[in-house]
Amino acid sequence: MPKTIRNQFDKYLTYEKLLEAHKKARRGKNRKPELIKFNLKQEEYIMWLYMQLKNGTYKHSRYATFYVTEPKLRLIEKSAYIDRIVHRWYVDNFMKEYFIKSFINTSYACLENRGMHKACINVQNTMKHCKRIWNNYYIIKMDIAKYFQNIDKSILYNILQRKIKDKKLLWLTKEILYSNGVEKGLPIGNYTSQCFANIYLNELDQYVKHKLKCKYYYRYMDDMVIMCENKEIAKDILNNITKFLKENLKLTLNSKTRIFKDIQGVNFCGYKINEKRLKIRHTSKCRMKRKLKRYTRQLKEGKITLPEIQRSIAGWLGYVKHADSYKLRKSMFYIEG
Repeated sequence: MPKTIRNQFDKYLTYEKLLEAHKKARRGKNRKPELIKFNLKQEEYIMWLYMQLKNGTYKHSRYATFYVTEPKLRLIEKSAYIDRIVHRWYVDNFMKEYFIKSFINTSYACLENRGMHKACINVQNTMKHCKRIWNNYYIIKMDIAKYFQNIDKSILYNILQRKIKDKKLLWLTKEILYSNGVEKGLPIGNYTSQCFANIYLNELDQYVKHKLKCKYYYRYMDDMVIMCENKEIAKDILNNITKFLKENLKLTLNSKTRIFKDIQGVNFCGYKINEKRLKIRHTSKCRMKRKLKRYTRQLKEGKITLPEIQRSIAGWLGYVKHADSYKLRKSMFYIEG
């Protein structure tokens, strides 16, 4: 794989590639009004998008904004569907090929064949290994303070520019990157934002792995864990990471960041992990109980259908089934196995 992207924009800009991006972007959303409208004139819309990109006249649409309260209050910026096709085409053909393949193998967020479950299982296996070789050890648990809101776009653009040497692709990169009209922060909800956020913290990953030589380092987006032989080593590593984040990425760790003994276990990706067990965190259980009460009320009022509830719950069940959760699932959903 070449280290830089040169003269690739026109190669991947085809009707077929945009159609492929559309098919991926619409998965699970075909009943949405905007998708119904788009599908009626699919060829016309995609050809129009193709010409906009080819001529360099494409402009990202304005975002629709709304707030969500679970798992915490967040502003969501929803892009128009035509822009979501561009996002998918951009990530799948350029970011995945030239950036994501260079990620360390202990970065797990939004990556194919990785994900939360694999991250947690590998953290647990490493905890067992550390117990065997060190008996007692220390864990560093880190989170970035308001990560998506604090990503510096000028720094991110310079990171991307190191590999992107294609002028047309740089133009589109800027168009997407600055599409929400601010110099700092990525819109939560964009397919590109997940990828950009991963690329941004890949700078830290490379530093921790290759400069600090941390063997037992794991990251899921801005949720990070490091296992260390003793407290002094852990303090030194944490000080170096704090300095690197501030000087190179203009980020700070939040107040939840701490160093503690292995016996306490670690909260990671929504699970409580120790050498023997993988448990669902209490906050996750409470959120689902609140959601079930809300769904029951909305179902009685006719504001939601049973299939919609089932689809929502299915994702959570897929998440909890990997933990020691049989009793929890049985008590909440009467599910066997």
